[in-house]
Amino acid sequence: MSQIPSQLVEQLPAVQLLLTLLAAPICSMFRNGDLSWRIATVASWASVACAFALLHQVWGGGSISYEMGGWPPPWGIEVVIDELTAIVLLLVTLFGALVMTALRKSLSSIMRHQRQSLYYTTFLLCMASLIGITITGDAFNVLVFLEISSLATYTLIARGRDRRALTAAFRYLIMGTIGATFILIAIGFMYMLTGTLNMADLSERLPEHYDNKVLHASFAFFTIGIALKVAMFPLHYWLPNAYTYSPKATTAFLAATATKVSLYVMIRFIFDVYGVEFAFGQMQLGTLLVPLSIAGILVASLTAVFQDDAKRLLAWSSVAQLGYMALGMALLNANGLTSAVTHMFNHAMMKAGLFLALATMIYRTQSSSLAALSGIGRTMPWTTGAFAILGIGLIGVPFTAGFVSKWYLVSGALDKDWLPVAILLIISSLMAIAYIGKMLDVMYFKPAPAEFADIKEGPKSMLIPCWIFALLTIYFGIDTRLTAGLAGRVASNLLGAS
Repeated sequence: MSQIPSQLVEQLPAVQLLLTLLAAPICSMFRNGDLSWRIATVASWASVACAFALLHQVWGGGSISYEMGGWPPPWGIEVVIDELTAIVLLLVTLFGALVMTALRKSLSSIMRHQRQSLYYTTFLLCMASLIGITITGDAFNVLVFLEISSLATYTLIARGRDRRALTAAFRYLIMGTIGATFILIAIGFMYMLTGTLNMADLSERLPEHYDNKVLHASFAFFTIGIALKVAMFPLHYWLPNAYTYSPKATTAFLAATATKVSLYVMIRFIFDVYGVEFAFGQMQLGTLLVPLSIAGILVASLTAVFQDDAKRLLAWSSVAQLGYMALGMALLNANGLTSAVTHMFNHAMMKAGLFLALATMIYRTQSSSLAALSGIGRTMPWTTGAFAILGIGLIGVPFTAGFVSKWYLVSGALDKDWLPVAILLIISSLMAIAYIGKMLDVMYFKPAPAEFADIKEGPKSMLIPCWIFALLTIYFGIDTRLTAGLAGRVASNLLGAS
C-alpha cells in the first residue's frame, strides 16, 4: 500500500491531462445538462488538485520529466513541468474550475437544457488542450494542442446569443488559422535544420544554425504566428468582438486562459528554444516589441475609455494588458520579465473575475450596455462590490495584485534608464482609472432604468466565484510568494542567471 501514493505521484503529469480529456466525451454521452455539469465540475476541480500537487513538487526550482508511453526523449514525447509550467497549469485549471462552477446558471438563460452537455464537452476539450500546450516538451505537439484549443474556442464563441458571435468566431478562425500556419512553417524549418522536435533537444542544436537564413525565417514566422494567437497589437483584430459576443461566462474563461497560454508559448520558445542571444541579439526582437507594446497599451486603453458596452470595454482593456506583458518580456531584465510572468497570472485572475461579475449582472439585465447597468450597485450590491475590488486591482491600486505587476514593470523600465517609458506606463494607469471609473460611476451614481429597478442579486453559484476572484486579488497583492516570488526565480532561469 505504501507504494501506491508514490506511483500515483509519478503519474500525475499524465493524470493532469487525462482528467479533463476523458471527462469531455463522458459529458457528451448524456443529454442531461445538470449531470454533465457535475461531471465537468468534478473533473475541473480534480485537475486543480493535480496542478497544486505538481506545483508543490517543483517549488523551489525543481522540474519533472515524464516519458509518454515509456519512450525516452528525443524519440518519444516528453512532458516537462517546471515552475513556469506549474504556475500556468494552476492558472488554467483553477480559473477554469471557478468559471465552470458558475457556468450552469449562466448557460440556463441562453441554451436549451439538452444542448448544455455538448457545451461542457467543448469547454473541457478547450481546457484539456490548454493543459496539453502547457506541459508538452514537444514542439509539434504544442501546435496540435494549440489547434484543438482554437477549434474548441471557435465553437464556444459561436454559441453566443447575438448573431454577431458567428462573425466574431469566423474572424477568429481566419486569423487563428493564419497564425497556426505560420507556427507550423516555423516548426517545420526548425525540424529541417535539426531533425528533432523535442524542445530541449532543439535548444541544444539550434545555436550552430544561428547564421542560417532558414532559422531566421523560422523565427519570423513563429513571432508573427504566435503574436496573432496572443492578440498582440496590432494583430489583435479578432479579440474585441470575440470577447464581446461570446456567451457571458465563457468570456471569463477565454480572457483568463487562451491568450495567457499563447503568451506562455511565446516566452517558452523565445527564451528556451530559440534562445535570448538569438532572439534579442541577432534578430533584434526588442526593437519590434517595445514600440508595439507601448502603442498597444496606449491605443487600446484610450479606445476602452470611449466604449459604451461593458464587455467591449473590458475586451479592449485586455488588449492593453497584453501589451504590459509583452513589454515586460521585451525589457529583457529581471524586473521586466518578473512583471510579465506575474501579470500573466494576476491579469488572468482579475479579468476572469471582472467578466464573471459582469456575466452575473447580464444574467439579470440581459444586456451588457452601460445604460442597462445604471444604478445596479444599489440592486446588486454584492456583485458590484466584487467588480469594484477587481476593477481597482486592474488599475493597480496598492495592496492589490495589479499593483505588484505594474510595480515590477515600472522598475524594469527604470532599470534600463527608460524614464519616458515609465511615465507612459503611469499615464496608461490613469487611462485605466478613466474606463474603470466610468463603469463604477454608472453602476453606483446613475439612476437605474425603470425596468431594472427591482432586479435581484445574482445567483450564489455565480456570486461566490466572483468573490473568490476578488479576495484572491487582494491576497496576492499582499502575499506575493506564489506570484512575484516564483516569477522572479523563473525570470532568473530564463535570462540565464546563476
